[in-house]
Amino acid sequence: MHFMNSWATADRQTLLHFSVPTMNTFRQYVQDRDNACEAGGILLGTVHGTHMLIEQATAPTARDRRFRTFFERLPFGHKEVADSRWAATQGTVRYLGEWHTHPEDHPRPSGLDRAEWSILAAQRLDKRPMLAVIVGRKSLYVELVPCSGVGSILACIC
Repeated sequence: MHFMNSWATADRQTLLHFSVPTMNTFRQYVQDRDNACEAGGILLGTVHGTHMLIEQATAPTARDRRFRTFFERLPFGHKEVADSRWAATQGTVRYLGEWHTHPEDHPRPSGLDRAEWSILAAQRLDKRPMLAVIVGRKSLYVELVPCSGVGSILACIC
């Protein structure tokens, strides 16, 4: 399985790059079996102007709610990782957004996904767009969701 790891907005004003460890986490949870449950976590990384380097995707915890077509990330475990990385890097590595899987080749967000992303984006204290990623079996869906809730779909740099 090979996912593209560099993405850009249509105007190329924002570039994203997913690190190898981040991509490995995504690959580990691809729903490639009929009984595989959705998985997800948070995305951590650094900001360089309008660009982002996604350095880590947290893995689902035992407390997260995982079903075939539903994932609910609970704060336990994910928040501690984010707080630890923030402190260890003096605020350089920060929360960038959310990721989860879908049991489809080329994923698209559901209404519930969009509603949750809008809520999370509006809660960002720094008012930066929230990164939302859905991991499918063959491709990723990547979107930047500003605090207004209306997102920008990113295209892979091929």
